[in-house]
Amino acid sequence: MSSSLPGGSPARVTIDLDAIAANVRALKGFAGDAEVMAVVKGDAYGHGLVPSARAAVAGGASWLGVAQMDEAFELRAAGVEEPVLSWLHAPGTDFDRAIVSGIDIGVPAVWELDAVVEAARRVGRTARVQFKVDTGLARNGAYGADWDALVAAAGPYVAEGAVKVVGVFTHFAFADAPTHPTVLQQQEKFADAVRDCERAGFDLEVRHMSNSAATLTTPQAAWDMVRPGLAVYGLSPVPDLGRPADYGLRAAMTVSANATVVKRIPAGQGVSYAHTYAPERETTVVDVPIGYVDGVPRSGSNRAPVQIGGSSYTISGRVCMDQFVVDVGDAQVSAGDEVVLFGDGELGVPTAQDWADANDTISYEIVARMSSRLPRVYVGGEHHGE
Repeated sequence: MSSSLPGGSPARVTIDLDAIAANVRALKGFAGDAEVMAVVKGDAYGHGLVPSARAAVAGGASWLGVAQMDEAFELRAAGVEEPVLSWLHAPGTDFDRAIVSGIDIGVPAVWELDAVVEAARRVGRTARVQFKVDTGLARNGAYGADWDALVAAAGPYVAEGAVKVVGVFTHFAFADAPTHPTVLQQQEKFADAVRDCERAGFDLEVRHMSNSAATLTTPQAAWDMVRPGLAVYGLSPVPDLGRPADYGLRAAMTVSANATVVKRIPAGQGVSYAHTYAPERETTVVDVPIGYVDGVPRSGSNRAPVQIGGSSYTISGRVCMDQFVVDVGDAQVSAGDEVVLFGDGELGVPTAQDWADANDTISYEIVARMSSRLPRVYVGGEHHGE
C-alpha cells in the first residue's frame, strides 16, 4: 500500500494526538486525587512539543514538565498557558524571562537559587521555584548537607519576596522495579524533605516524585501530583510487568517509509555495507529510505523488525545513513509500498519495545531519537489546536 506525502518525502513519523489525550485520561485513573503533569521534554519524546502538550492538556493534564528552559519558552510562545515546570539548567539560563513568563523553576542547588533571586530582583517579580531533592538517584538534586543548605538559604529570600517555594520534588532510581528496597527508602527520604520545607514555612502547592513507572505501580507515592513521561505517549515503562494495553495505553507514534527500489538478486549476493547479510537463494530485496541519520539505530542491522504488506521481516544487512534493505523473499512488493518500522502493537505492527529489544536499549530512546528530518504528521480529532 502506498502512503506517500506531498513533496515526495520518503519517510515520516505519524503522531496520533487522540492517543496522547486518551493515555493521559488513563493515567489520571491511576493517579487518584493527584494532578497529572505531562512531561513533554525532549520535543515530547520525539512526538512534537506543542501538539503533544495540547493533546495532553485535552486529556486532563493540569501541568506540563520540561527539562530545559527553551522548551518552556516555546510552550509559552505558542500560547500554552498551563503551569509549566522546567528543571535542568546551567549557569547563564535566562531566569529573567522565565520569571516574567510565569514558569516554575526547578532548583537543585544554592548557586541556582542565588541566580534566580538576582533575576527576580532585576524584573521586580517574585519567582516561583520548586526544590529538587536527591533522595538516592545521585543525579540532579540537592543531596545531604547540600539540601539543608538550600532550604536554609531560601528563608531570607522568601521573607524578602524574591522567591516563593511552591513545590518540592524528586526522582526514583528503581521505579520500574516496584519491589526494590530503594523505592520505599526514597519515599521515606522524600517525606523527610517535605517536612523540612514545611518546617521552614514554605507554602507548598505541589509535592511530586512519581514518573511513569511509579504512577502505574506505586500509587502510594502519588502525593499531590504524578509526573509521567513515556506513558503519556502510550509505551509501557515496565515492559517486564505489562504491555501498554494492560494499562489502558496506546502507542501514539508510528514510523514508516515508502519503498524505493525493489529488485531480485541471486543467492549469495551480499547486501549493504560489508556484506554482513547474503541470501541463501534468489530473492527480492527492498530499499527503505530511512537510516541512522533519521534515528534508526545502526545496531538494528540484521536484527530490527519491520512490516511490509502485513508481513513481518527483519532488516537485512547494515543500516546505512539514509536507508536500509529488507529481504522479502518472493513477496510482491512495489516501489511506494509502505514499510512500517514500529507503531501500535495492538494493530499487529512491530512496537518501539520490539525495536528496543532488538537494539539492547529502552523504548524511550527509540522514540526520542527520531530525527527532525522526518516530517511529523499529526492525526486525531481537531489536532488539539494545531
